[in-house]
Amino acid sequence: MSAQSYVFAVTGSKDGIGKSNFSLNLAISLHKTSNARVLVIDFDTENCGDIKNLAGLTDIISITGIADSLHKLDREAFATYLTKHNSGISLIELYKRKNELRNLSASTIEAFINLARQSYNFIVIDCGNKIDTFSYKPYEFANFVFFLTNQNITTLQQGAKKLSELQSLHIPGEMIAIILNEFNPKSVITKQIVGQKFRKDVLLSIPKDETLFEYSVTKGIPITIAGPTNAVSKCIFDLAGYIISEKFLKYIKPAAGSGAIGFDVLQDINPSIGKSGDTAHSVSRDIFSQKKAAINEFNNEIKIAIHKKLIDVMDLKSVDPTEISEKNPKKFAELKVKTRETINRLLDEAGAKIQNLEDRRRLAKEIYDEALGLGALEDLLADTTVSEIMVNGPNQIYVEQGGKLVLTNMSFTTDKHLLGVIERIVAPIGRRIDEKTPMVDARLKDGSRVNAIIPPLSLTGPMITIRKFSKEPLTYKDLIKFGTLTEDIADLMRACIEARLNCVVSGGTGSGKTTLLNVMASFIPTNERIITIEDSAELQLPQEHVGTLETRPPNLQGENEISIRDLVKNALRMRPDRIIVGECRGAEALDMLQAMNTGHDGSMTTLHANSPRDCMQRLETLVMYAGYDLPSKAIREQIASAVHMIFQLNRMSDGSRRITHITEVTGIEGEKVVLQDIFVFKQKGVDEKGRVIGRFESTGLVPKFLETLKEKGIRIPKGLFSGVK
Repeated sequence: MSAQSYVFAVTGSKDGIGKSNFSLNLAISLHKTSNARVLVIDFDTENCGDIKNLAGLTDIISITGIADSLHKLDREAFATYLTKHNSGISLIELYKRKNELRNLSASTIEAFINLARQSYNFIVIDCGNKIDTFSYKPYEFANFVFFLTNQNITTLQQGAKKLSELQSLHIPGEMIAIILNEFNPKSVITKQIVGQKFRKDVLLSIPKDETLFEYSVTKGIPITIAGPTNAVSKCIFDLAGYIISEKFLKYIKPAAGSGAIGFDVLQDINPSIGKSGDTAHSVSRDIFSQKKAAINEFNNEIKIAIHKKLIDVMDLKSVDPTEISEKNPKKFAELKVKTRETINRLLDEAGAKIQNLEDRRRLAKEIYDEALGLGALEDLLADTTVSEIMVNGPNQIYVEQGGKLVLTNMSFTTDKHLLGVIERIVAPIGRRIDEKTPMVDARLKDGSRVNAIIPPLSLTGPMITIRKFSKEPLTYKDLIKFGTLTEDIADLMRACIEARLNCVVSGGTGSGKTTLLNVMASFIPTNERIITIEDSAELQLPQEHVGTLETRPPNLQGENEISIRDLVKNALRMRPDRIIVGECRGAEALDMLQAMNTGHDGSMTTLHANSPRDCMQRLETLVMYAGYDLPSKAIREQIASAVHMIFQLNRMSDGSRRITHITEVTGIEGEKVVLQDIFVFKQKGVDEKGRVIGRFESTGLVPKFLETLKEKGIRIPKGLFSGVK
């Protein structure tokens, strides 16, 4: 027998089917047949304690009881902690009191099972029936699953549904065996009927013996000890003999280990998962390893072949998953289940070609994501450490992580599949992408901003850039923590907003302009009416009285486009107290300036520029796009009277974002707009980790708007403009 540890998960059609009894006696028979070290775990999250009672023990150790000590234990010390049974096996249960589960994390369960695998040859786990963040863990580690049922028609129907759920977790069909418990050969429901119901042959039929069972339960003596020559015991010993055979041990696949089952799959099965006490899903760090290490050519060929079969079998060409999910969520849920079942069946057929269970589960998830989801983007969108995703054709995906660009090992199968994902993104919001319109701006359901461009404009294949949307909007306190600004600067910013100064946030691409604009807008008093105007709605304002406007691209005939300029003009008729334009990039700059000059003080926008002076020049250029033959001096006078403050952002060499200038527009002298810096960020160098070292310094100049603040009763800290901040 191999020295490797083997994990067997035991589950069934419903509670009371005999899982605990089977688990305990299988463990005992494995030990007696092979003299191996065997552990049985009561992992029933709903009804823990049955195995202890069946073993005739009043108390056994629990995982919750030793959780805090796991990190101190080696394999020998670990084994001494567990309860020993007089049969020679070890036992442990998940908890003593159910409320202890609240303090038990999934990572602790993983650590426990990994330690158990180092100490025992066989581990038998009674998994119970519920599938949640705790009870799914054994399936990740399992080499094989024993599924118990009986000849009751209702139980069979429940069992077929449960088996479908297990296979939706990407557990191969050949890894699951049907055990027919309490078998009655005279029943009209034969073994063949049971096999047809589960689409699998019955591996073992265990006869019913009520007398032996009652004696075993009453005396607390396991069946295989109470009646070792009984027909029931003989069946279980025969199974143990089969399990330890070289033929079987070579047949079963090695366990995948932790993280093999996708969190999203579990949420499809049980929507309550992840809504209370569960940590947010994050992607395994191995996606950021070298690209070629992840998917070999052989498995990629299998993925392409199965994807083609899936499309043919399910006629996915005629199905629009996006449309179904929007119009008929129930039908979409059924489509997801059917798709997973079909993928698993196709993988079963290709099973001999797939190297191990981990490869299988990964392939299944990738095929599913490309069929109904966003393919390789799904995991990256779920990873909270990733802020931006850049797809350069099907074979190259970069992400921004911690302010740095990182090449992932992820990819799409073909250009066609990547193009299908782009269409799935743009279709729900009425956008299109094709040869006539080969580039598009869009957004995902969570608000993430998407830009896509395809051939013939892109020579590297379809390209996507996604700026991820924060589920929880960042606050000024977050920006202080990141070093973007200081507490004093936040107070100054709040004072400027409350005093209704018109502000422009200036910065380069990816410098954090929209984030800062969102934070600044959060300082607007709640009794004011705000109208926001964006190409793709990103702003998340906490105020209730907010009207959100979004542009519309032209239709197929190139007509009916609604631009930012159109929306700015319309917003003036909506009785706004303030207008916030997500970004000025064209002729709308003139309309924005006019709004700022005609009773809509306190309005804000962002602009692409690298310095406050560049910001003024850029704004002047954009006004010229309006097509009016205005002299430069007139434009500059308009700018000087409309804009009060510029908040300049820059992305530093370490990837951090900083406000580098807080600049006041003081007026115009001759034909030049006059600016004065109030605060600047002075970089002093970098530390040993490459992080930028610096500080915010006051220039010593007292801003002209200080009088405006005093008139409106807005106080700012004394000495704010005279020192280092």
